[in-house]
Amino acid sequence: MAHKNFRKEDFAKIEGSDLYQVEFRKGEIGEGSNLVVERQTQNDEYENLQAEIRRHNDRIFICWSEPFNGRVIFDE
Repeated sequence: MAHKNFRKEDFAKIEGSDLYQVEFRKGEIGEGSNLVVERQTQNDEYENLQAEIRRHNDRIFICWSEPFNGRVIFDE
């Protein structure tokens, strides 16, 4: 399993919503059928989240109520 890290600063506020999103291209993480989103804790460990995942054209968006440091795990 491969992963791609992201930071709080990578998130953007969704206009007209209370959510934030981080964006990936399909080429970076695949089609997105087996994505796992994890948030980094204060202990530098990771916990699974059931984040909303949206797809549009060749983009994949991970949405959450606040920005966080984390990673997305995917099949290569």
